[in-house]
Amino acid sequence: MDSALTLFADRGYNATSVDDVVARARMSKSAFYEFFESKEHCFRELLASEGGDLIHEVLSAAAQGHNHRERLRLGIRTFVRKCFERSSVPRVLIVESVGLSADVDEVRHELQGQFAQAVAEEVRHALLHDAFYLDHDPQVFGRAVVGAVSDAVGYFLTHPGVDSEALGDSLARIFAP
Repeated sequence: MDSALTLFADRGYNATSVDDVVARARMSKSAFYEFFESKEHCFRELLASEGGDLIHEVLSAAAQGHNHRERLRLGIRTFVRKCFERSSVPRVLIVESVGLSADVDEVRHELQGQFAQAVAEEVRHALLHDAFYLDHDPQVFGRAVVGAVSDAVGYFLTHPGVDSEALGDSLARIFAP
């Protein structure tokens, strides 16, 4: 999985072959096919595992917040920081997986949905006592956060030059001022 992650992130899905993965992993092709039905199956499993770990880290960090704004800020900042610390994961999640296949899209949408649902839950709680969130639909707001944060991270991973902490802070101020 580590070899596949590195290759898919560095070369891209289409330019990476099963032969490349097994050579880097120093395993046989038959061993690869004991675990995976195809290159795409390997990619989906990698996406689900690594993306799931990332979302788990984000949600765990956000849970440490004392109120809805702090939880939103912690979640956004953690996502951005983790993406820049280990850029291979978001390159696969945000860049390489887009439009690859319906099955890959399903995995990506599931992961994004977990993040969006957590944001929506915070907004639902905030509706009762925070004027900033009063006229926001929680589901729409959750998807907007995921879309904006993912797009910003994807852009700045492929166009270096931004400090991850500054990016995380900027995004947090937009969605949890």
